[in-house]
Amino acid sequence: MPMNRKDFVATLGLGSSAFWATGCGSSRQNKDELPVFDSNAPYRFWASIRKFYSLTPDRVYLNCGGLGPAPKIVMDAVAEKSAELQCISETGHALMDVAREVVARYLGIGLDSICFTRNATESNSIIAAGLDLKRGDEVIFESHAHPGGSLPWLSRSKHDGIRVRVFEPDPHSQEGNLNRIESLITPRTRVIQVSHITAPTGILMDVKAIARLARSKGIWFHIDGAQSAGMIPIKLAEIGCDSYATSGHKWMGGPRGTGILCIDPERVDEVDATHVGGHSSASYTLPDNIVFHPGARRYEYGTRNTELVEGLRVAVDFQTRIGFERIEAYGSSLVDQLYRELEAIDSISVLTPSDPKMRRSIITFKSSKVSFDPLNDALSRDYKLRCRRVTEQGLNAVRVSPHIYNSSEECARVVEAVKEIVSKA
Repeated sequence: MPMNRKDFVATLGLGSSAFWATGCGSSRQNKDELPVFDSNAPYRFWASIRKFYSLTPDRVYLNCGGLGPAPKIVMDAVAEKSAELQCISETGHALMDVAREVVARYLGIGLDSICFTRNATESNSIIAAGLDLKRGDEVIFESHAHPGGSLPWLSRSKHDGIRVRVFEPDPHSQEGNLNRIESLITPRTRVIQVSHITAPTGILMDVKAIARLARSKGIWFHIDGAQSAGMIPIKLAEIGCDSYATSGHKWMGGPRGTGILCIDPERVDEVDATHVGGHSSASYTLPDNIVFHPGARRYEYGTRNTELVEGLRVAVDFQTRIGFERIEAYGSSLVDQLYRELEAIDSISVLTPSDPKMRRSIITFKSSKVSFDPLNDALSRDYKLRCRRVTEQGLNAVRVSPHIYNSSEECARVVEAVKEIVSKA
C-alpha cells in the first residue's frame, strides 16, 4: 500500500538512545554494507548510519549547514585512491567522468551539464564572472545570501558597474518571496539568484516558481544550492534553472575541496570561461584558435585532485543507497521536534519558518533573555553542543542544523540546555 508523507515520517523512529552510543573508530562495518531499514525499529537504522562517521562522542555536532562530516567510507576512498595514484604517478583524470555519471543521476541532469569545482563559492563565481553583463545591468538576490553567493556579484559591481538589488526573504510565504523578486525586476534585470535554502534561517524557496518567472522575462536564473544538495532530493531538469551551484562538504558528506556547478547545456556558451587550461578545449591550434568543450566541463581546467572527486562519488552513492526522500524526511522530523519544543520555551523566538513546507533541516532561534553569543558559548562550553552563531543581517541568533548522524535524543539535549541557560538569566 502506498505510504503518504505523514505515515512515512511516523516510521522514521526517533527514540532509543542506547542505540546511539558511538565513538571515534568504533565502527568496522563493511564499506559496502548499509543496514536494512526496518519500519518497526527505524531508530536501529539511523543508529547504524551514525556508526559510519568518525564523530567524537565528546560533543554533539549540529552544524552541518557549515561543514558536514564525511563518512569513513568516503575518507577511506580518498586515501586509498590517493595512494593508488601515487604508486603509479598518474592523475586519475578518468575518475572525473565516472563521478560525473553518478552525480548526473543524483541531480537529474545530463553529463554535459556538470562541472566539478572546489565548492559552491567557486561555482557561483564562475557564473558571476562569466555572464556578459554591462554597466547598469542588474542582478537580484536575497539579503540572506551566503558571502560565497553575494561577494562574486559585488566584485562584478565594483569592477564592471553592474547594479545589485536585494530583497529581504519572507519567512511566512513562498509566494511572498516570488512577489518580492518580481517587484525588483526592471528592463535592466539580467540575473536572478536565490539560495535554494537560506543558510541563516533555513527558508526553503519555491525555485520552480522563480524559474518560471525568470524564464518568462528572459532572465538568467541561478541557484546557490549549498544548503540543499544532500538535505533534500534535487531534480534540476524539473526545476528549470539555468545554473546551480553546490558544495560537496556540507549535506552531501563529501570531502572538503569538492563542489559542483551545473549549467543548462543549451546556455553554456553564455558563460564565458575566464579561467581555462588543459581539458577546457575540444581542440585548439596555435596561434589563434580554440574550440571549447561543448559542455560545462570546459571550466575544469588543469590537473585536479581526482581522489577528492572519487570521494564525492562515494558520498553520493552512500546517500543514494540510504534514499533521498528518507534523508529529507528524517532531517525534517528532527527540526520539527526542535521547532515544537523550542517555541514552547519562554523568551525563545524561532526565526525559521513555522510552515513545515518552508523548512527542512535548519532551525534558528534567539532569546530575549540571553544574547546569542553567550547562549551559543554556553551550549558549546557547558553542554558540548556544537551549533553556530548567526550574525548575518543583524539576526544575532543560534542555528542548529542536524543531519543523518544526529538523533532525537541529541535534539532533546539542545532543548533542555536552552531551557537551563535561559532559566538562569
